[in-house]
Amino acid sequence: MNTSSAQTSLILLVLAGCASTGGEKYRIRPDEELLAGRAAWLAGPKVQPKERLNVVLIVADDLGRADTSLYPEGRIATPNLDQLANDGVRFDNGYVTAALCSPSRASLLTGRYQQRFGHEAQPHDRYAQSGLEFFFAQLFLSTDDWKLLEHRAPDAEDVQRQGIPKSELLLPELLHRAGYATGMFGKWHLGWNEDFQPHRRGFDDFTGFYEAYSLYADPPTRDGVINQRLPEFSDRFIWERGRTNISQFVHNGAPITDDSYSTDRFTTDAVKFIDAHKDEPFFLYLPFQNPHTPFQAKREDWDAFPDEKDPIRRTYLALIRSLDTSIGRVLAALKERGLEENTLVIFISDNGSALYTHATSSAPLQGGKFTLFEGGIRVPFVMRWPNKIPKGARYAEPVSAVDVVATIAAATELPLPTDRTYDGVDLTPFLRGEQTNAPHESLFWRAGYTSAIRSGPLKLIRDQHSNVTSLFDLAIDPGERTDLSAQRPDDVKRLLNQLDAWNAQCREPLWPAVMDYRFIANDGRAYWYPL
Repeated sequence: MNTSSAQTSLILLVLAGCASTGGEKYRIRPDEELLAGRAAWLAGPKVQPKERLNVVLIVADDLGRADTSLYPEGRIATPNLDQLANDGVRFDNGYVTAALCSPSRASLLTGRYQQRFGHEAQPHDRYAQSGLEFFFAQLFLSTDDWKLLEHRAPDAEDVQRQGIPKSELLLPELLHRAGYATGMFGKWHLGWNEDFQPHRRGFDDFTGFYEAYSLYADPPTRDGVINQRLPEFSDRFIWERGRTNISQFVHNGAPITDDSYSTDRFTTDAVKFIDAHKDEPFFLYLPFQNPHTPFQAKREDWDAFPDEKDPIRRTYLALIRSLDTSIGRVLAALKERGLEENTLVIFISDNGSALYTHATSSAPLQGGKFTLFEGGIRVPFVMRWPNKIPKGARYAEPVSAVDVVATIAAATELPLPTDRTYDGVDLTPFLRGEQTNAPHESLFWRAGYTSAIRSGPLKLIRDQHSNVTSLFDLAIDPGERTDLSAQRPDDVKRLLNQLDAWNAQCREPLWPAVMDYRFIANDGRAYWYPL
């Protein structure tokens, strides 16, 4: 993945512009029926929940199961997350619907598979504008793992329309109609143009950034911050962009200047939001950037790992420590203000550990971010609701981030609109033992050429670019090491039929991926993922 400085500069120049040669395939068109349904639902009468319940949803960025002490494979101490789990339920088979940030978050906030509304790829504000630029990008950017397999170029106007479609109803909008104060502090990554910004999508109070990343500390040279640059090719671009453009901090659409460490800033804003709304029901969405790149750590967190000699790994550990400390601050704020008993707290990561640095690992799971192997989509997932769900419990059946909206709607006794399909289920009766079957018959994933299904213990992955289909029994092979497709053709056929039936309910992506990532599985076969 390494390139020379000259190559990197050319790559960034090539990819700096927006496309102007898109085809009809990538025209972004809203679902007019759902758009009208959303408008009608939002214009409806206020809904009064029968019981006041606060909701706190905390999201980590690229945090894998092995990056916490929640699970046996965990290698990093996260005492505050452990305490949250000890007071609630930790999910042993908790999944997200995508192995990369933006599509995963789109599903989390809608309660719907993102493929239903075309939010399948990351939003991008830069594409190769012409065939010549595409040629040079292929020439200089392509490595063994990263390639541009085809020239994809939406129109410039459609680039600006990328984001969670306006026809979708988001969780803060659902709760806002019920009189909830809604606040968000952190990473958005669901669209940057005016109509897609958080304060236009149900949040009363938003401070954060629109892009996939921003600097944790600006300027990087400030005292008390350790900066660790990576050889990964996009790292230079992240550092050069800094807190500018859509990586700039904003408050309700207005750019702001802030020299604080971002994790601390967003946590402080979250605590202030709790203070401001402690006497009314509130929804707090806290999507941290940790431990996503760029690797910038506070000195106090860096100093907590004196035995780690690898500076990249040490910075990564420090970012996770900062995340866990901030979670502890939010939990302490709820307790100190007497809100702990009537607050539902949910923690989840948006995808598994990143694969772009040796500092991270998903072992014993295979794969990581970008891939549909377990290391990319099976994540830390914890829920606490005092006196309503068990304390200190583990739940083994497969559950998904798509269940968060349905669970919160049921907990707050709020009706969901009936003009669209919701894919999630209310998890609380399963956690209480009132329902003993599995919440889902099957879970589904799709990322361009590659798609997957889990049904019971069986999981099938199909890559139509490489013409590879694999079948695994996760009950005995959670690391997906042994392909059973040749031995169990009937199961392969059955799962492929289910996967095709689900795909038929979905729409094509509204915008294209900007490049493609190749993952080589342990058996030597390649799986491709458009990003």
